[in-house]
Amino acid sequence: MSQPEPNNPKSPYFDLAKKYNLKVDFKPFSEIEGISAKDFRHQKINILDFTAVIFTSKTGIDHFFRICSELRICVPDTMKYFCITENVAFYLQKYIVYRKRKIFHGKTKFQDLIDVIIKHKEDNYFVPLSEPHNTEIPVLLDKNNIKYTIGILYKTISSHFTNLKDFDYDILVFYSPSGIKSLKENFPEFIQGDIKIAAFGPTTVSAVQQEGLRVDIDAPNVKAPSMTMALDNYLKEHNRNQK
Repeated sequence: MSQPEPNNPKSPYFDLAKKYNLKVDFKPFSEIEGISAKDFRHQKINILDFTAVIFTSKTGIDHFFRICSELRICVPDTMKYFCITENVAFYLQKYIVYRKRKIFHGKTKFQDLIDVIIKHKEDNYFVPLSEPHNTEIPVLLDKNNIKYTIGILYKTISSHFTNLKDFDYDILVFYSPSGIKSLKENFPEFIQGDIKIAAFGPTTVSAVQQEGLRVDIDAPNVKAPSMTMALDNYLKEHNRNQK
C-alpha cells in the first residue's frame, strides 16, 4: 500500500488482510513538504480577497490553516468551504466550528463538486493545491467560468527506498500519480510481469498506463466505490479461480 499505515485498528485494510490471510506493508511512495510562509508570499496571494475555498483533500485543509496561522490571517466566519467529499468536509471540524459555517461538498469526483460550485458562481474561489497537482481541476473551473486562483501550499516529493531486496510483492496499490513517479524513480528497471497493480482514481490509472504498465484493479467503480472493496472483489474472484 503506497500510503501510511492507518491509525484506526478497525481500518477495512486490516479486515481485508485478516479475511484473506494477507501480509500488507504500508510504504508511502511520496511525502508532503509544506511551502514556507515566505515562499507563499512570493505567490502574491491575499487569502482575504476570496469568499470561498475549494478543498480537494485533508492535506489541503491542514496546509491552508497552517499558512493562515503563520501569516496571522484570521479567516472570516463568512468564508465558504467547498470540499470534494463529505469525509473531507467533516475534517474541517479540526479547525472551525462546523455547524456555524457555510460548507458544501460533492460525492466522489471533482466533477460532482463542480455541479455544486456552479450554483455559487458569484464567489471568488481560492484553491490550495500541491505541486504537482491534478490538471483536471483548473480545466473544469475554466470550462464553467468560475473565478478562482490556485495557491501552491505544499509539494509532493518522492520517498526513497534504500532496501531494494525487500521490494517483492504480488500487488502494488497506488492512490496518486506521484506514487507511480516514485516507483519509476526508485526502481527504474521495474518490470511488472505477474505483479498486479491497483490504481485509485482516473489520473492514477492514466499515470500507470503512461508508464507502459498494466492496471489490474481500479477504483472507484460501479461495483466498488473504495479501494478496499475493489481489492476484496479481485481477491474473491482470484481465490474462486484458484479452486
